[in-house]
Amino acid sequence: PGAESSRHLLQDDSFESSPSSKDVSIPAVPGPCDPEDLIDGIIFAANYLGSTQLLSDKTPSKNIRMMQAQEAVSRIKASDGEPQPMTEVDLFISTQRIKVLNADSQETMMDHPLRTISYIADIGNIVVLMARRRMPRPDTQENEEASDPGQESRRQYKMICHVFESEDAQLIAQSIGQAFSVAYQEFLRANGINPEDLSQKEYSDLLNTQDMYNDDLIHFSKSENCKDVLIEKAKGEILGVVIVESGWGSILPTVIIANMMHAGPAERSGRLNIGDQIMSINGTSLVGLPLSTCQSIIKGLKNQSRIKLNIVRCPPVTTVLIRRPDLRYQLGFSVQNGIICSLMRGGIAERGGVRVGHRIIEINSQSVVATPHEKIVHILSNAVGEIHMKTMPAAMYRLLTAQEQPIYI
Repeated sequence: PGAESSRHLLQDDSFESSPSSKDVSIPAVPGPCDPEDLIDGIIFAANYLGSTQLLSDKTPSKNIRMMQAQEAVSRIKASDGEPQPMTEVDLFISTQRIKVLNADSQETMMDHPLRTISYIADIGNIVVLMARRRMPRPDTQENEEASDPGQESRRQYKMICHVFESEDAQLIAQSIGQAFSVAYQEFLRANGINPEDLSQKEYSDLLNTQDMYNDDLIHFSKSENCKDVLIEKAKGEILGVVIVESGWGSILPTVIIANMMHAGPAERSGRLNIGDQIMSINGTSLVGLPLSTCQSIIKGLKNQSRIKLNIVRCPPVTTVLIRRPDLRYQLGFSVQNGIICSLMRGGIAERGGVRVGHRIIEINSQSVVATPHEKIVHILSNAVGEIHMKTMPAAMYRLLTAQEQPIYI
């Protein structure tokens, strides 16, 4: 295939699934890689040249996106005539994420869920990864958009562009496009969905008419929801919290305070609540880090007497709204014993706020806490229109219902 075929619009017409077993053969998906390899992840050698930000409309044409990619390359290379410093990296690509590792130290420089990449271009031996970020809007602008639906398409977004150099530039672009397709097929196979029942285009057309209901980025960008909290404690004293993951599917994945030790420093402060998401601690960002890493960072502060947390005030229960026009449209997630265990990236469920690892508490104002698995599946399978759910991280639910003993850090 020529270079043009390796440039892909990804976010608006592609999907990603959560990890699933590989004991059933995977359908062939066109591309340079073995689909099995993309599930495990493949690595390409590259040089990282730098990153820049552009302003963009919500859905520019492919030609406009290609021009944006070229502008990003020009910006990175234009450094007042100075040679551009390069960092040798390993580019890890899978159906889950794209990671950039320092080739020498193997330290993670970037770690993006695959869904956050909205466009990729190869230009000669240059690869540009572009991620779209919506800019927060003033309330007055929201009111204007409500009266002028056409205003939505003119909303400005930030496009964050990462630029790499590699002999395998075209192969990298093609592999990422294939990773989206494999993830979509894997999700369908794991959930028993026949792709012929509903074309990907029909599904994409529906998504284009729906806004994100559970928009973390707007919630997190409002200053009244973000707070710096200073905790004072004795050296050697633990902070006294239990943290759990916010759930796979969060736009800003981080950790949630699930429990606080009675009379411990966190509870004594009176400024933390169960449900608060910790964005950073003593200046170290926790966004996108594994739970075990976040736990280690907090444990490492045991001998500190002052700890500064940046938190976003969130309720412990996540409110979900799924808009499903009719039964032909799959909900886009699967459930086991009340716990969400897989999710279609970009689908109506993720747009509604569904997160992997969360337990369903209510469906349409009806408690399903003690409802058998089969009945939950039946309720969801037959639900159409607006489906309202309340969920919370399963680990938090077990702590709050005393099914599990808290281990404080």
